[in-house]
Amino acid sequence: MQLVAIDIGGTNARFAIATVGDDGVIALGEPVVLESKAHASFETAWAHFRELHPGPLPRDAALALAGPVERDEITFASIPHWRIARAGLESRMEMDRIVLVNDFGAMGHAVARSGPAHFRHLAGPEIDLPASGTLSVVGPGTGLGVAHVWRDGKGFYHVQSTEGGHIDFAPIDAVDDALLVRLRARHRRVSVERVVSGPAIVDIYETLAGLEGRAIVPIKDGAVWKLAEAGDDPLAAAAAERFCLSLGSAAGDYALAQGACGVVIAGGVAQRQAERLCRSAFAQRFTAKGRFESLMATIPVKLITHPQPGLLGAAAAFVKEMA
Repeated sequence: MQLVAIDIGGTNARFAIATVGDDGVIALGEPVVLESKAHASFETAWAHFRELHPGPLPRDAALALAGPVERDEITFASIPHWRIARAGLESRMEMDRIVLVNDFGAMGHAVARSGPAHFRHLAGPEIDLPASGTLSVVGPGTGLGVAHVWRDGKGFYHVQSTEGGHIDFAPIDAVDDALLVRLRARHRRVSVERVVSGPAIVDIYETLAGLEGRAIVPIKDGAVWKLAEAGDDPLAAAAAERFCLSLGSAAGDYALAQGACGVVIAGGVAQRQAERLCRSAFAQRFTAKGRFESLMATIPVKLITHPQPGLLGAAAAFVKEMA
């Protein structure tokens, strides 16, 4: 069986042909990556992909979408000019069957479907993720995605997507306090996503600059990340380190709240910052939960390294729903 797997994110729209073998193994073709904001709508991006794809397409599709998928009209916070009406979508796309899944629900499916080779150790005991129990999935990107996966150890699993990125930010130290003050001046309520996401690096950078008495010069998040990765700006590097600490704190909170026996960090920001995460105080912040520190130290934390987890997860969600 073949289907079109689609992963719509705040930055890119990805398309690939997924082949599902008789054994249930999913193989992805070469993905086509289109910039979301460069297209007027999902329909124009879809038309662009069809132009690029030689020959007829499969008649089934799975869409992983960065937002709630239960509504009659699906909107996107990061690409506000895009709206997808559920009614008639099959007809407009010339498909027989379409499955819609939240992007972090898709990430949960990818986690459930990926073997040990697609995970890198970040913190906790260096063991494989447990085959049974709950896995928390946390992913900083354009926003902060959160989901959890429950597995029975016999092949069955259930994915629950959430809006966990919008829980309240909990400061831990004086730098976090200063960051909260800065964010609260602009936002009535400060969520974790304001601190743990790709764009959040700007506020972290400017907070550190203010604490050092430096002039705050407007800068884009991509520029800060590039400076940090190049090692040309100690303040940018410090901001990236602080980001890793905040991610560790948040991941530990989600693990506690969800009763996780394992945690998976996902998202493009984390993949690009893998080396920094490993050498940072991410692990110390993850376990720093007071009376539960010894419990947290028993939880393996991994980074998913599959090159296209959103597309894999979209295809897996289709297979599971049609089973």
